[in-house]
Amino acid sequence: MDGPVPLWIAGQETTSETTFDVVSPFTGEKLWQSYSVSPQQATQAIEKAQQAFNTWRKTKPATRRSILLKAADIFEARRDEFAGYMKAETGALDMFAGFNLTGTIENFRDVAGRPANILGSIPQTQADGTGAFVFKEPYGVIYGIAPWNAPYLLGTRAFLYAIAAGNTAVLKGSELCPRTFWAMGDVLKQAGLPDGVLSVIYHRPEDAVAVSNTIIEHPSVRKVNFTGSTAVGSIIASKAGKELKPVLMELGGKASAIVCEDANLERAAMQCALGAFLHAGQICMSTERILVNRQILPQFAEALNAAAAQVYSPEGDAPVLVAPPGVQKNQQLRSDAVQKGATVAFGSVDNDPTKNTKETSAHRLRPIIISDVKKEMDIYYTESFGPSVSLIAVDSDDAAIAIANDTEYGLSGAIFTENLGRGLKIAKEIESGAVHINSMTVQ
Repeated sequence: MDGPVPLWIAGQETTSETTFDVVSPFTGEKLWQSYSVSPQQATQAIEKAQQAFNTWRKTKPATRRSILLKAADIFEARRDEFAGYMKAETGALDMFAGFNLTGTIENFRDVAGRPANILGSIPQTQADGTGAFVFKEPYGVIYGIAPWNAPYLLGTRAFLYAIAAGNTAVLKGSELCPRTFWAMGDVLKQAGLPDGVLSVIYHRPEDAVAVSNTIIEHPSVRKVNFTGSTAVGSIIASKAGKELKPVLMELGGKASAIVCEDANLERAAMQCALGAFLHAGQICMSTERILVNRQILPQFAEALNAAAAQVYSPEGDAPVLVAPPGVQKNQQLRSDAVQKGATVAFGSVDNDPTKNTKETSAHRLRPIIISDVKKEMDIYYTESFGPSVSLIAVDSDDAAIAIANDTEYGLSGAIFTENLGRGLKIAKEIESGAVHINSMTVQ
């Protein structure tokens, strides 16, 4: 692709008056440029989506199924190309990029068969001689906002179910990986999705408020879907609420993994290390706290250190974070914890990128395990969204449950025990959308 990354507006590649640079997390240098959508172009995308909705909503399930299955095949055929975009723009490793694409392809093939199963109902009515029918109808234009950290999975999720159900969509992708989001629009165009059903846009950071407000305020936009930080989610929810529009959100996390004294320590240690450090901890479901029964703390700590070294060798390259602010945030959390009495169980608080020749950019940060973490430390409550995890000793299951629930988040969790009944009992007490037994928090 020559020139800046184009926008997809109503099925057409589109340029704009402004551009922004896309930076490599590996080197900190410019990869390429991307066009930045204007509020006027965002309005155009919505208007085209509304026009397309009037036709798309009437398409037969077989038509939608055919398009989505073809899209899955295109993703499969071009997976190496698309993985390359994701790795270049987000710093993802081969495994995580492959996981994203495999999951995306599976989702398309799964959702392709669902439109035929959208059913209404015939409820009982109160008055004699009357009846009622309930029909499930598409909303209209859906505004989806997706992040950079798992772009294919989370980006396609923001529109896939919507268009399968007969809605149209405007997807706003992250400015950190516009070419990755461009690929999604290209796939659906090649699969035969009618123009206007999907637009894919991105913009400069300084244009976020103007563009999002323009879209949310537009009367044709009927619902908002956002995946990202809790802080930004609060702003978007407030704006959507003012406009009386429903929102669907997946926000931050502070997932705890509880390790009982009867757990398989080797398995628990590896799953905790993977859950904490996969994709450099830049996943909303990443393990942030490991709560270990005090009886097995020494043995588990040893196993966890070995697992962490296996996942990320201290002699190899440090994990890549997508942008320097993430590195700086984690360094501050680590320093604050140590200054307030925490102990470094694995890794180091220092992260001088010049002392190791393999440390090629300020985007890199080595994993750390911090023990003796207390409530007064910032890392206790704050989502690190990086390769920093707390190791906390507990004296009972109830104590572990109390700490796991001592957070504003509630996205994921994990329990490690050889007693399924015990695991289910603990899981029911965890205030979380998902709780995994003998598996990591990232699923």
